[in-house]
Amino acid sequence: MDFNGIKIGFVLTGSFCTFKKTIPEMKKLVQKGAEVIPVMSYNAYNLDTKFGDAKDFIDEIETITGKKIIHTIQGAEPIGPKKMTDIMIIAPATGNTIAKLANDIIDTPATMAAKSHLRNNNPLIIAVSTNNGLSGNAENIGKLLNRSNYYFVPFRQDNPITKPRSIVFDNTYIEKTIEYALNREQIQPILL
Repeated sequence: MDFNGIKIGFVLTGSFCTFKKTIPEMKKLVQKGAEVIPVMSYNAYNLDTKFGDAKDFIDEIETITGKKIIHTIQGAEPIGPKKMTDIMIIAPATGNTIAKLANDIIDTPATMAAKSHLRNNNPLIIAVSTNNGLSGNAENIGKLLNRSNYYFVPFRQDNPITKPRSIVFDNTYIEKTIEYALNREQIQPILL
């Protein structure tokens, strides 16, 4: 799909193990003409992990998008009022972020970006990545599946043997999920 003229908010939260699969998808969207507005949660923006240093991820994302990353609540709040995004994706969306959205807790740049974006009734895509998706967070995922303007990137169990309650989105479906959500449709199947 050609994304020329489409403004995509792209939010990363702290499921660091998915960044090396998520960031290349962001790059593909830019290459297809999208204007990508990057947002990072506090943890995603500030923490170095075994998966990489925060500064390296920040530099890569800002190079890809040509924009400074929104990483504060104050920076995220104008997204809706200024109509900065046509669609938004949270990829990865941690269990923590999903729980906050499901219960209307707006206390991070990621959740503020989502809330601000949703005030315009535009699609919000969730790319779930959580170790408790088939336990404590299943209820929150269900709440979001039943809300207007929420769409999900198809997901599967992460590793059913060593992490039997963990689920993770399939990054190869990001572009197609955005295409469907722009038409107000949920890509199917959701569960892979």
